[in-house]
Amino acid sequence: GMRMRMEGEEEMHSAVGLGCIWDTSTPAGTQVKWVRLNVGGTVFLTTRQTLCREQKSFLCRLCQGEELQSDRDETGAYLIDRDPTYFGPILNFLRHGKLVLDKDMAEEGVLEEAEFYNIGPLIRIIKNRLEEKDYTVTQVPPKHVYRVLQCQEEELTQMVSTMSDGWRFEQLVNIGSSYNYGNEDQTEFLCVVSKELYNSPNGLSSEPSHKAKVRPTHRSCL
Repeated sequence: GMRMRMEGEEEMHSAVGLGCIWDTSTPAGTQVKWVRLNVGGTVFLTTRQTLCREQKSFLCRLCQGEELQSDRDETGAYLIDRDPTYFGPILNFLRHGKLVLDKDMAEEGVLEEAEFYNIGPLIRIIKNRLEEKDYTVTQVPPKHVYRVLQCQEEELTQMVSTMSDGWRFEQLVNIGSSYNYGNEDQTEFLCVVSKELYNSPNGLSSEPSHKAKVRPTHRSCL
């Protein structure tokens, strides 16, 4: 039985070989241009032209059938043991040159497949996207620093107008009269101000550059 099966396989291979020779010798219009791929159990239908967009890719070599002896399923589709989930974006990239992903699809998964099928331009696109994503993730939202200042009513306007750059007025709390100057009641206020501190990815805090002003520090000369 074993010998018969081997002979049968050899006949099949030679038939496939003949098919290829016949394909190339016929006018371009009648060439078999449709290719079926069975990726992890899901069948994709595409053309040789699409698969050969990327000359160096595994898929291009596969459908040219040069050095790759790939298994086929009962329908004649090339069997590829990879995850079909990520194959859609790969095939679409070969069709129109753009990377289109559903919002739930992980770019890392598509990158794995792009590397397996050796599709250079797509690998570069995904790596760039992932770098951009990393960059936006590491831009930590600003922290707010709050300060509470106590002042009297007549000092308020002066204090708010001389607040240094970056500080924002948040809230005013009236804490009632606490001093008597003669017959005059002085109302006391608590003034709440805040400032944003931007955290850079390395953990150092920096103030927003457009608001930061350099103020001279007075040092006593020794």
